[in-house]
Amino acid sequence: MQANINVDSGRAVVKLAGRFDFNAHRSFRGAYEPLVDDGAVTALQIDLDGVDYLDSSALGMLLMLRDKAGAAGKAVTLANARGGVKQVLDIANFGKLFQID
Repeated sequence: MQANINVDSGRAVVKLAGRFDFNAHRSFRGAYEPLVDDGAVTALQIDLDGVDYLDSSALGMLLMLRDKAGAAGKAVTLANARGGVKQVLDIANFGKLFQID
């Protein structure tokens, strides 16, 4: 999985591409931890447009991000989930846990 980060006016967008599974744990955490710690960042958006596969470990990573960001007073949204990725998020009821754009 690849992660590209863009920060603009306090809003960080993390664009993910590829397989989002357990093997992506280290790179995903490395992408979001500096943003959670950055006082200038007030909100994070995880852009799933380039993700072609998502499993239960990725769901767990998103929940960990939500908890860490929430403790830092930052909102987390998910965006551009399509196909099988959207289906997994829907089955897991992530719409109740995240704002999904």
